[in-house]
Amino acid sequence: MSATVLWLIRHPEPEPSARGRCYGSLDVPLAAAGVRQARTIAKTLMNEPLAAIYTSPRQRCTDAARIVAAARNCTVETVDALRELDFGAFEGRSYDEIAALYPDLYRQWMERPTETEFPEGESFREMSDRVLVAARELRTRHCGDSIALITHGGPIRVILSDALGMPPANIFRIAQPYGAINRVRYSGEIPTIEMLNSSSTCGTGEVGEL
Repeated sequence: MSATVLWLIRHPEPEPSARGRCYGSLDVPLAAAGVRQARTIAKTLMNEPLAAIYTSPRQRCTDAARIVAAARNCTVETVDALRELDFGAFEGRSYDEIAALYPDLYRQWMERPTETEFPEGESFREMSDRVLVAARELRTRHCGDSIALITHGGPIRVILSDALGMPPANIFRIAQPYGAINRVRYSGEIPTIEMLNSSSTCGTGEVGEL
């Protein structure tokens, strides 16, 4: 059986208005620097025969997907399950504001993020379940192909930690700056991580988006 390759790409840098805020489910466009990062990612993958590009529905991902797809003949499809964790009532608030309004929950979030269920939002387990189901379905659909998933830090860490057999509590040991590129090769259901957190465009990430 031919191997199936997943390129996992974290969206490039978003607009400065997102800094210092929790914005997992918000539509934040790319910063000018993020557009440049996306163009660099497109060049990096120029010679990779991608059968398809799948993207989170959030603008910072769809904008990057369009840039990556612009110079190649492959489809771009939005997959809702690839969206970032929904932080519910935390969305759009600054971290200081969240700490003041929800001190106990904020402390738990900082200390045990994968055990936190966000008010009016979802839990890490809920996000993890939907992401892994979607990734499995895409691997089945493209068995033997190479495809790209342009998404967020949370979903990418979920897929990588699953490939490594890593417990959820340890996922933040995997760095995923903006524009990070990862590659996982699946021989049947056996994954091998061939590239991790690779890109000359990598910047810094924030906890407000996993």
